[in-house]
Amino acid sequence: MNAEGKAGGFAPGVAKAEGALRALFPETPLQENDYLSKKTGARVFLKREDLTPVRSYKLRGAFNFFRKAIAGGATDGTFVCASAGNHAQGFAYVCRHFGRRGIVFMPVTTPQQKIDKTRIFGGDFVEIRLVGDFFDDCYRAAHVFAAESGGMMVPPFDHPDIIEGQATVALEIARQMHGESDARIGDSLVILPVGGGGLASGVTCYLRESGEPTEFAFAEPAGAASLQQALVEDRPVRLAQVDNFVDGAAVAEIGAEPFSHLQDFDARAVHLVPENRLCATMIEMLNIEGVVLEPAGALAIDALKNYAPETLRGRTVVAVVSGGNFDFERLPDVKERALRFEGLKKYFIFRFPQRPGALRDFLDLLGPEDDITRFEYLKKSARNFGSVLIGIETRNRANFDVLTQRFDKAGWAYQDITENDTIAGFII
Repeated sequence: MNAEGKAGGFAPGVAKAEGALRALFPETPLQENDYLSKKTGARVFLKREDLTPVRSYKLRGAFNFFRKAIAGGATDGTFVCASAGNHAQGFAYVCRHFGRRGIVFMPVTTPQQKIDKTRIFGGDFVEIRLVGDFFDDCYRAAHVFAAESGGMMVPPFDHPDIIEGQATVALEIARQMHGESDARIGDSLVILPVGGGGLASGVTCYLRESGEPTEFAFAEPAGAASLQQALVEDRPVRLAQVDNFVDGAAVAEIGAEPFSHLQDFDARAVHLVPENRLCATMIEMLNIEGVVLEPAGALAIDALKNYAPETLRGRTVVAVVSGGNFDFERLPDVKERALRFEGLKKYFIFRFPQRPGALRDFLDLLGPEDDITRFEYLKKSARNFGSVLIGIETRNRANFDVLTQRFDKAGWAYQDITENDTIAGFII
């Protein structure tokens, strides 16, 4: 534990961090969401960390790390970080705030939009170095540089000062909930997104120390369940494979320091969020609420779908929205995944006869709500037949039951590859 927290526990240090943080931005709002409340039967509040100056909570931990490092005498050295996302932007913003030189290591494959935003936030105080094709490459390069140059590494989550900074989210929630006449944080279910664990460990530590009987749940991407696996095995473990779609939370191994605070939770408190279902939540929040969320920012909201209606009805729920740095170039992929999850879009490979009128015969089988979104010959598999990839979108998922019955009755040879990730990954 850091020096500020030793005397009276964790909360006093968090209070000092939160007070200092107000030099950067006001507290983010805790908003009651009528749409989600009506949908779930609960009273749902969203803690809008997507409304910080860098559109994520990462600014909090980075600021606290710098603040304490500078107070401890780190006045002349260079600060270093490795990140391709929100941590880099928070780091850059804080470098400019304190007037300290910082170097950000990013993979060569980082989207230009993220590079430009990091450069804008840091201004003349930040240098960006593109190293390697993958995060692990630039992470190693950053550590080597820091060791050889005497620079100070600013980790994204695995450090007590980072955790303390992220815990200011909990302090704000508690204060804001006390402003609600008929809601108390102690009666609430708090849902926290998890990547490396800095936010989850900070929030749970603070609220537990407050003595309020708060219930916690954690939301992880199904393809990057590092906290759940660590709780099952009672130690941090490195996942052999990670799905990077939820890039803000796709962490192969939970941080050692965060896990030391989270290790007594039951693995059943972790809700795994399927990536395609998460896309449906992102589109839902964009279309209905006008809220732009990155995949990691939608995790806690999506986890509400894991609860049976009767378990939420009448309760107070706080979902932490961790970030809104969404690259709209990804929107077509997000919409595609959402449609596939909702059963409104499917892909088939048909064995198409090479004869006049075959296409017309096929089109006659489609219903009034069915639309062909892709039609592509893959290869000629025989002299009289060809393999055709066909994407079909409809307005009601039940339409596909009717459609496949028509295909079968008409004698068409086909294969539904919608859920076949191996084949779909090659040709869709």
